Amino acid sequence: MTLYYSLVFALLVFEMALFVALIIPLPHALKRRMFNFISESVIVAKLQYGLKITFIFITILFVDSVNRVYRVQIEMAGFGKDTNAARAAALGSDRMEVQARKFYSQRNMYLTGFTLFLSLILNRMYIMILDVLRLEDRLMQYEGESGGKESEKLSPRYRADEIGKLKKELEQEKQDKDNLKKQAEGLQREYDSLSAKYNQTNPGEGTKKIN
Repeated sequence: MTLYYSLVFALLVFEMALFVALIIPLPHALKRRMFNFISESVIVAKLQYGLKITFIFITILFVDSVNRVYRVQIEMAGFGKDTNAARAAALGSDRMEVQARKFYSQRNMYLTGFTLFLSLILNRMYIMILDVLRLEDRLMQYEGESGGKESEKLSPRYRADEIGKLKKELEQEKQDKDNLKKQAEGLQREYDSLSAKYNQTNPGEGTKKIN
């Protein structure tokens, strides 16, 4: 294995280890500290920039390996069409060489392909975990749970307990308003019903004046 494919294999092993680290269940506070460090660290940002350039070169290697596999397949098909036994025996060593190149080309294609595919999975998983952490922090703020200093960083204008109290008061006022509205509608319907019954039983009373 050449040096650059050895580096690709090392990167694949690193991605596998990182994938295992991401799926390990951790406490919410610890996971939030870890992802805050990853998001705010300058070193991690430079490392991500370097990895983006590295993945560009790996993509080039993947395309080259696919091209090599295609060419080797064409050569293997040419050997299969040769029906001359003497010629086939003479070209036996050449065929073994082609098979060896086919094996190495396929290995390089799988190596670079899996490395690129796993990088996409890690990127998507990282974004999804960040979204889940933001939703959990927002839920804690709405429920009025204290998130400590890190929660204050996420919402510097409001404290979590104040947001929870305001939310409860708002829900209570909305419920009271709905109850009053229902009572008013019920009283209005009852008044209209009584007025209709009164007018039916005493059709002339509505026009009489009280002396």
